[in-house]
Amino acid sequence: MPNAKVLESKKAVVENLTGKIKEATSVVFVDYKGITVAQDTALRKQFREAEVEYGVVKNTLTRFAAKDAGYDFSEVLNGTTAMASTTGDPIAPARIICEFAKKNKNVLTIKGGIVEGSVLTADQLNGFGELPSKNALVAQVLGTFLAPISSLAFVLDQIREQKEGGAPAAEAAEA
Repeated sequence: MPNAKVLESKKAVVENLTGKIKEATSVVFVDYKGITVAQDTALRKQFREAEVEYGVVKNTLTRFAAKDAGYDFSEVLNGTTAMASTTGDPIAPARIICEFAKKNKNVLTIKGGIVEGSVLTADQLNGFGELPSKNALVAQVLGTFLAPISSLAFVLDQIREQKEGGAPAAEAAEA
C-alpha cells in the first residue's frame, strides 16, 4: 500500500493536470528524447513568449488527469513525455514545436493532443506547424476585407484629382 502522504501528493498533481487540460484551448504531448539543456532552454523561452506552459509530465498521472477531463490518451502517453498547454492561441504550442523540430532534427516528436476540445493525432497537429499565428491570420483576413475599400478610395481620389486638374484647363481654353 502506498504511503498516504505520497498518494495525496499524486492526487494533487492529477487534480492540477486535470484543471490545466480542462481550461486549455490547446494541449500537445511531446516526446522530448535527446534534447540538450541549451535546446530545452531555447524552447522554454519561445513557449514563455507565446504564453504556453510547458513541462515534463508523468505518463500514469497524466493518463488519470486526461481521463478525469474526458479524454483517452493511453496510446500516446508512454516513453518520455512533456506537455505544452495554453489558454490563448490554440495553434501556438503545435506551431512552436514544429518550428523547433525543423531547426533541431530528431529532438521533439508530437505524440498527440487536444485543440479546442477535439482530440487530434500527431499528423493533424504537425499540420498546424505550417499555419501562421492566430493574430497573423486575423491580420490577413482584415487585410483582405480592407483591400476593396482601399482600392475604391484610391479610384475616387484619382477621379477627384482628374476633375480638379481638368477644371482649370477647361477654363483656360474658354478664355
